[in-house]
Amino acid sequence: MGLDSNAQRVRLNCTVFQCDHTLWHTLDMPTAERVTVTLRADLLAEIDRVERNRSRFIAEAVVHELQRRRRAALFESVVNPHPETTELAGVGLGDWVNDLPEESDLVDVSTGTSVRWTEGRGWAKESA
Repeated sequence: MGLDSNAQRVRLNCTVFQCDHTLWHTLDMPTAERVTVTLRADLLAEIDRVERNRSRFIAEAVVHELQRRRRAALFESVVNPHPETTELAGVGLGDWVNDLPEESDLVDVSTGTSVRWTEGRGWAKESA
């Protein structure tokens, strides 16, 4: 039984199993799928110089790039907002507050307990 360079034999209870070493590194991932990625030889050589585990290195690079692209998309949406968003922002907070009803029956403040924040102690009932 030949073993490739990515596998090793593990002897458990006198039974020999062939195990892929990448399995042990991906067990902590929520779900892992095996994919084939084609990279230039010089990139692989450089990865091998800085990281022993290629899969982990590539996964971290992909996560980093996805985060970078999300930030870039968010920045782009702030710089060039959707026209409806621009209209809503033009209304302004003051106008929004003025449109709120004067009285709200959602909360009856007379039934509550007065409290105040004291640094180092937290919330405490306010003395009458």
